[in-house]
Amino acid sequence: MAPPEVRVTVVCCAPGWEDLTEVTLPAGATVADAIRASGVLDRRPEIAAAAPDVGIWGRACALAQRLEDGDRVELYRPLTVDPKEARRVRAEVRRRRSGRR
Repeated sequence: MAPPEVRVTVVCCAPGWEDLTEVTLPAGATVADAIRASGVLDRRPEIAAAAPDVGIWGRACALAQRLEDGDRVELYRPLTVDPKEARRVRAEVRRRRSGRR
């Protein structure tokens, strides 16, 4: 039997700040319900404008995903640098420091 309510944490981070809010919702609530209840989009309107991807415990999911007690809902900000390009730049810096050509 499912609990009558679920407690979840809604998290969003960016350089210089983090927003972590615990909310209690009725059983059957969705990721969208948790985000709305947390108020994070009211406190950080720039997040709403970016239409962030979301996930639960590091795994991408849909806003309609139903929540379980103890879930951690995460809002992901867009990448500012392509990960492949960042790795290439780091490798080049290491190569130059080591004196190799």
